[in-house]
Amino acid sequence: MDDATKAKITDSLEEMIIELAPDATLRPMYGGTVVELETDNPKSRIGGFYVYADYVSFEFANGVQFEDLDGVLEGTGKLRRHVKIRSTADVKSKTCKGFLDQAIALAQTS
Repeated sequence: MDDATKAKITDSLEEMIIELAPDATLRPMYGGTVVELETDNPKSRIGGFYVYADYVSFEFANGVQFEDLDGVLEGTGKLRRHVKIRSTADVKSKTCKGFLDQAIALAQTS
């Protein structure tokens, strides 16, 4: 995947996050960008995104609790799940917005 595609994907994810959680903080951490619903509150961290050579991984801290009828989420850990995004079209086709909605809702009920 070329750098331009990676940039378009990360820009798209950032725009989506800002649209759904305007007060969220995006900050560099762990070699990627983490999303906190409350600034400087690690307990409000819902996930993040990380750029790799062949894809961008959109990670969700409590993704194991999400509804995923199409089996898009990957991972087998106790809590985390992720979506591998390989094209700008994947952001929509892999329902990233729906998963982000679930992450925000779950964090707000905790």
